[in-house]
This record gives sequence, structure tokens and C-alpha cells, in this order.
Amino acid sequence: MGGFFGAASQTDCVFDLFFGIDYHSHLGTRRAGMAVYSPETGFDKAIHNIENAPFRTKFTTESQSMHGTLGIGCISDYEAQPILVRSHHGTFAITTIGKINNANEIVEDIIGRGTHFFEMQNGEVNPTELVAAIIDQKENFIDGIRYAQEVVDGSLSMLVLTPRGIYAARDKLGRTPVVLGQKEDGYCASFESFAYLNLGYHDLRELGPGEVVVFDADHVQTLVAPGKKMKICTFLWVYYGYPSSSYEGISVESMRYNCGRALARRDNVHPDIVAGVPDSGIAHAIGYANESGVPFSRPFIKYTPTWPRSFMPTHQSKRDLIAKMKLIPVHDLIEGKSLLLIDDSIVRGTQLRETTEFLYASGAKEVHIRPACPPLLFGCKYLNFSRSTSEMELITRRVIKELEGCDPDRATLEEYADPDSEKYRKMVEKIGEKLHFTTLHYHRLDDMMESVGIDADCLCTYCWNGKE
Repeated sequence: MGGFFGAASQTDCVFDLFFGIDYHSHLGTRRAGMAVYSPETGFDKAIHNIENAPFRTKFTTESQSMHGTLGIGCISDYEAQPILVRSHHGTFAITTIGKINNANEIVEDIIGRGTHFFEMQNGEVNPTELVAAIIDQKENFIDGIRYAQEVVDGSLSMLVLTPRGIYAARDKLGRTPVVLGQKEDGYCASFESFAYLNLGYHDLRELGPGEVVVFDADHVQTLVAPGKKMKICTFLWVYYGYPSSSYEGISVESMRYNCGRALARRDNVHPDIVAGVPDSGIAHAIGYANESGVPFSRPFIKYTPTWPRSFMPTHQSKRDLIAKMKLIPVHDLIEGKSLLLIDDSIVRGTQLRETTEFLYASGAKEVHIRPACPPLLFGCKYLNFSRSTSEMELITRRVIKELEGCDPDRATLEEYADPDSEKYRKMVEKIGEKLHFTTLHYHRLDDMMESVGIDADCLCTYCWNGKE
């Protein structure tokens, strides 16, 4: 995944840029960068590896030494960015969020025209450099950005820093958000809506799907009007988003309360306590507890002062170990108790199985699991939310193959996606057995979309039902 922030100010923007980027640290763990422009000194850029230290630590020097009235930056889980390039458009910096499924085809097309060559990083072309090269194929930034949005199969939102201002463009189907903030001496653009509030900005508006604007310290100009069709990622509310965020006017925290309430209304177990897997499962659990009347409790606490995020290491075994080591039991709240535990999702199932075994080892009598979203059946085509290289890493797909005796076709997968089907029931039962849960009930897709509260046609649900 990743997040970005851009700021334009009548004075120096680096303070706002530094903290605006830092507020996106929950979205990435590997790379971060800042690029600024000053009319006096021109462009400046810095990129650091943040795998072993947070953004603020790595960029403290730059927060003091870099200066400019315009700036962009990002937190990224993959490529180094923003990148600074010189083209027939002049010099510009660019940062992107999204996923390019047809990168190889685009690279070959551009190289075939003899108009660009690419630096390889770990055997791959930097996707942000590729987007810059796509933009450079057209005569101006507006046409170049629109062309990039059209030619990319996947998703693409971006910020482009030029001496004249910052271009902000939202993915053509609005799969990821871009929101504008305003204060007396400038404007900002951000992935997360809360990132600028403590910096003195107030909400201006969210960009619509495919909308492109350019802004400086004095004004915002719409260059491309928003499209009518939207498919924003539903997982933003379920997992990605920080609790204080909102997308399309819908609060992440409130949506998670709604999810928990819906789970409780369909449940028939009577646990002693309800708990959420820290951190994203907590709000779902609060909603469940409020609806059911079962007390909310914290039978284990995540130790966060020094541990990195659980999915940061490259190797799955190390991620699982760190996830386990971060959870500290509160034995008085576990021993002899029937627990109902809510997590945001089940991907491979390894970490949740470890958590369940950890609770049993700490004296739990029962562990009922309630994921806050439906079974994940398809790898995401639009966002890099997982390091999975194959859909067979999903526990659902492994169980379905075991039940069917072969790799399922699309029609069979659709049967397993139907929560009222016999195949779905057998899949869920098998997953619960494999992961040693007392019971397992997933959130229904219809209930989850109702928990968001916007038109269901505007929500991307591909990872659950395979529908684009």
C-alpha cells in the first residue's frame, strides 16, 4: 500500500510536509521520501529506507535542511519515491499510489518507441518512474496524466510537483482517495483526511474519480472533471484506514462499529467477553459488544514501543513470530473464559491460528472467531495490500482445492462466495477446524456493504466475490 501528502504555502511548506507524510506511516514500512521546490534554490529530494526506524527519525535532518514553498512526499511499502525527473515538460517530481498489472507491456511499448530507458531495481522497473515516462509521452501534463490513468490496468493516483504548482490526480475509478485541505496561507492534498487537521488545515473537498486538479498556495483549479463511476476499495474502511480517517464522508471508526453490530445481530453464541485483535479489530469488537451486551475486554495487549509492524519482514515466518511476540496476555481476563475475538480479516490464517493457540495456552476455555469481512477468495488486482505472490496463499483457496480435489473454476468459486450455499458452509467449517477455532463465522458481504452506507455499486468488492 502507501500514502502521500503534498503542500503548497506562501511561506516554507516543509514543516507541514514532514508531519503530513508522517501521518501516513500506518500505510507503509519500507521506503519514504520528500521532494520540495523553492523559487530560489530549485528542487531538492530525499529518500530513505524506513524498515528499521520510523519516518520522523530518518527525516529529522531533512526537516531542518530542506526548504520550499511546494512539496510532495510519501510512505511506501515497495518502490523508492518520489522520483525527480527531467523531461520535455521540464523538471518535475512525482509520487504514486496504486498497482500496474500491465507494467511489462507498457515498458516494452515505450522502449519500442526509442523514447526512454529504465533503471532496474531488484529486477523490476520502478512503477513511479514508469508513470513519469507515460506522462512524458504526451505534449502537456494534463494529457499525460489522463493518458497514464487510461493506459494503466490496475489503479493509479498521483501527485506531481512542478515549479508552477502541484498536480493531484485520483484513480479513474476512485479506488484510492485524494482529499484537499485549506488554510489561510496554502493548500494541501492527502491520502488520509485526518493528516492535515492538526496542521491548521480544514477540509476543502475530496477529489472525484479520475479528477485532476492543480494547486499552489493561492488557489485550486480543476483541470479534469470527475467521472461518474466509482469503485473505491471497501478494505479501506475494514482494515487500511486509520480510525480517525473518513472516505466519501464515511468515518472509518463508525463503519467498524456498524460492522461489529451487524456481526452481533447474526450471532448465536454467548461468550464471556468480546475482544478485538489489535489494532484494527478493536473498533469492530466495540460495535459487537455494544449491540450484544457482552462485555468488551482486552485479554491481550500489543506491545508497540519497539516492535515493528507484523507484516514488515520479508519472510512469513518472521512476520508470524513478531506478531506473536507483540501480544502480551492478561491472564486474569483469559483463564477459564469463553472469548469471542474479532479480527479485520483472515488472509493466510497463520497469525490468527498462533493467536488462538496462544489464548488456549493462556487458559482460555473457548475462542470464537469473527472476521470483520467475508472470506478472501481472490488476490487484489488493484492495490498492493498483501505480499502474497499467489492466490493459493489464501487459506480459502487452499481449503477449496482440498474440498474440490482440484483447482476450482470461476463458477465454483462463485458458489463458495455465496454465504447461503452448502459449499460456503463446508469451507468455513474446514477453515475453523484447521485453525483450531471453537466456532468461525465471517461477516456477510451484504452486511459489510450496508455497514459502509454508500451505494453498493460504488464499492470495490473484487477480493471477496471476484466482481469488477
